[in-house]
Amino acid sequence: MNIRGIFVLMSGFLCVACGGGGGGGGGSAQPPPPPPPTVTLDDRVRSMIAAQGLTGDPTAGRDLPSIDEPLAQLGKLLFFSKSLSGGFDTACASCHHPALGGGDGLALPVGTGAVDPDVLGPGRMRPDGLPNVGRHSQSIFNVALYDDGMFWDLRVESLGKEDGQNGTNSGIRTPDSLPDNPDLSLPANTNLVAAQARFPVTVPEEMLGNFLQGADGDAVRQRLAERIGDYGAGAGEIPNNNWLPEFQTAFASSLPADQLITFDNIALALGEYQRSLIFVDNPWKAYVEGDNNAIGAQAKEGALLFFGDTEPGVSCGQCHGGDFFTDESMTVTGFPQLGPGKGDGANGDHDFGREQQTADVNDRFAFRTPTMLNLAATAPYSHSGAYSLIDAIGHYFIPDVTFDANFSGGSVCSVAQFADHPDCDTLYPGLVANSESAFDRVIELRNSDPAKTFPDLAFSPPSDAPLLLEFVDALTDPCTLDRACLAPWIPDPSEDPDGNQLNAVDGDGNPL
Repeated sequence: MNIRGIFVLMSGFLCVACGGGGGGGGGSAQPPPPPPPTVTLDDRVRSMIAAQGLTGDPTAGRDLPSIDEPLAQLGKLLFFSKSLSGGFDTACASCHHPALGGGDGLALPVGTGAVDPDVLGPGRMRPDGLPNVGRHSQSIFNVALYDDGMFWDLRVESLGKEDGQNGTNSGIRTPDSLPDNPDLSLPANTNLVAAQARFPVTVPEEMLGNFLQGADGDAVRQRLAERIGDYGAGAGEIPNNNWLPEFQTAFASSLPADQLITFDNIALALGEYQRSLIFVDNPWKAYVEGDNNAIGAQAKEGALLFFGDTEPGVSCGQCHGGDFFTDESMTVTGFPQLGPGKGDGANGDHDFGREQQTADVNDRFAFRTPTMLNLAATAPYSHSGAYSLIDAIGHYFIPDVTFDANFSGGSVCSVAQFADHPDCDTLYPGLVANSESAFDRVIELRNSDPAKTFPDLAFSPPSDAPLLLEFVDALTDPCTLDRACLAPWIPDPSEDPDGNQLNAVDGDGNPL
């Protein structure tokens, strides 16, 4: 279906006609009423903030670890260790590096089999020049603030979704449990981030590679724990293994490796490291907390557009509301589908999103709404990493025009990751058809179940997009753009416990 022209921009103006009634009668003339008080831009924004119930601080009331705590320090070393990948060629940080916004700076992750495992961001590639992971790497910044679940399709999901708990107060469903059932293999009070840490190591494209082909997830995790602990079937796989003292320090324990270095403890440490990556001290927070000079006039106008002024209405804030700037819902947004996909569709090159987890066709193309915090550091955007920020904004107004401008004729040459590939014009032949099927689903939901998709937004892209950009730029914590500020979360080469630490470089060989 050709979607051109079906999406309609709403750009209305509210005109209020006020009339004054004349009155007869005698008597002396009354003095004119005083002029109404001047309503400033700050007055309007602060009225909106009050109406939205914003405090500026999404961490309030949460128990969050510091990077200086022993468990987070152990988690940092594990997060940067290629020893947790089947072929010793990939670390968690390969796709989620703090210096790359907590992601990898690419549209789609390269995963295992990179030509140079230590190169991250632009320049990281496999021998065929293509990524082998079908979804964009989401940032690990502020993952401790999610309460509903993890991953684009929420495949690690809190069953209770209690506010402020990061999944600890009720069971957590994972790919190892049935839908709507808790994973009973998880330790008590496991949080969502620690639960999530159990799965990338089991995926061939992400970290496992060709190691232990055919083994189930539990067998893979057990073998990796034995490798790190230098016991059982993994004994001797790491010649220069100094992990035991690191675990004993972190857990304040003298237990031997086979009791202390379990995958439950590995996941716990990985989770605490990631949960320490809290970056919320942005200009918008300072403004909400009282500093009128923290953001400029354009950002303030952008905030009014973003949240729909003081009245509930058609706005970005409907999905990206609150102090964390996400409702964590599963929403059909119709972003383009490029890359290898996730095995869905007739050719296996499509990604049906949430439907993969629920087997419910009504969930097709639904993906988790990400936070808007730190957008300046976390490009590119969408589940397929298809767009820059300006194009992502344009998608919500004129998706067909935005798509055509970027992928004319089905070419992915406009995407930096593929621009130098000799076959970029023909790399993903299903791009147009797959993307249009996602667009069509948005149209269908507009008519049948509008709560599942984004609404027509009452903006004008040419004039309003710069204001929105100014506002979302104010949502970025400056620390996320400052390598020196990020240093506590990136291990020094001298901290390497086994010679397999990822000391990452960019495509030109410069340390990240």
